[in-house]
Amino acid sequence: MDAVVFDLDGVLVDSEQTWDEVRRSVVAEHGGTWQDGTTRALQGMSTPEWARHLVHELGVDLTPDEVAKVVVDGMRQRYAEGPPVIAGGPEAVRAVGERYPVAIASSSPPVLIRAFLEATSLTGLVRVALSSEQVDAGKPAPDVYLEAARQLGVDAAKCAAVEDTTNGLKSALAAGMAVYAVPNPHFPPDPEVLKQVKVLSNITELPVALGA
Repeated sequence: MDAVVFDLDGVLVDSEQTWDEVRRSVVAEHGGTWQDGTTRALQGMSTPEWARHLVHELGVDLTPDEVAKVVVDGMRQRYAEGPPVIAGGPEAVRAVGERYPVAIASSSPPVLIRAFLEATSLTGLVRVALSSEQVDAGKPAPDVYLEAARQLGVDAAKCAAVEDTTNGLKSALAAGMAVYAVPNPHFPPDPEVLKQVKVLSNITELPVALGA
């Protein structure tokens, strides 16, 4: 193995529920209707993708650009006193980073990725921090993982990925990576997908699992 690529939301930051709350609020305030299955459908989408979904599928009375701004501004307000870092997450990144090059491949916009890196003093350690809005397609497409590997200068097939949701796991698998799951307790992944990966009970188990 040549490198390790981390997802952010749900793996290092306990933010999946916060994203859900903020998006639901925006949909309700702007004439849309939240549907069964929307939460899971949005997980892993890039900012442009979920913004279009809220407008075209849920009926939000804003443009996609306006939706993206309102939701991301709401998330920035929630992060104002620091992102909700998952206990043991930064320590796991540091432990792994002592042995392997590490990257973040996230569906969060760059501003929120930077907020996490700055709050945890990981900016210098994480060599590549990539948002899916910087590639052609969000998760479950493999684009963000493939680009992270490319920017690290390694073969994706020689990378490990760490994920928590169904779409994230599918993305990393599609990229050909060895995938480790830390299942999101609020939005449990598809059991059939979990059969294809190594399952950990929490992020603190990762360094040992990787031999770091």
